[in-house]
Amino acid sequence: MSEERLMQVIIAPVISEKATYVADKHNQVVFRVAADATKHEIKAAVELLFGTKDKKVEVRSVRVANVRGKSKRFGQLAGRRSHWKKAYVSLKPGQEINFAEQAEAK
Repeated sequence: MSEERLMQVIIAPVISEKATYVADKHNQVVFRVAADATKHEIKAAVELLFGTKDKKVEVRSVRVANVRGKSKRFGQLAGRRSHWKKAYVSLKPGQEINFAEQAEAK
């Protein structure tokens, strides 16, 4: 896996009530990922993007869910939002990802 491909795998973190609950209870982080991403690519991408020289992020497991796009209407015009993929990344005990620190560092 090339580093260039790994940089394109993770699109954004998912910030929702369920994602916050999962993060607190099960030490997991939820990401929106590329539709063709595999579990191995997601694991490597998280360890590459969120690990630093002095603090390494270790992933225990990855679960993937395909989210169906919602049907939407605007008057008579009917359409559908795009399907997308969501990844639940379990971190090893004692590991954490702090998005605020990551944003300040870059």
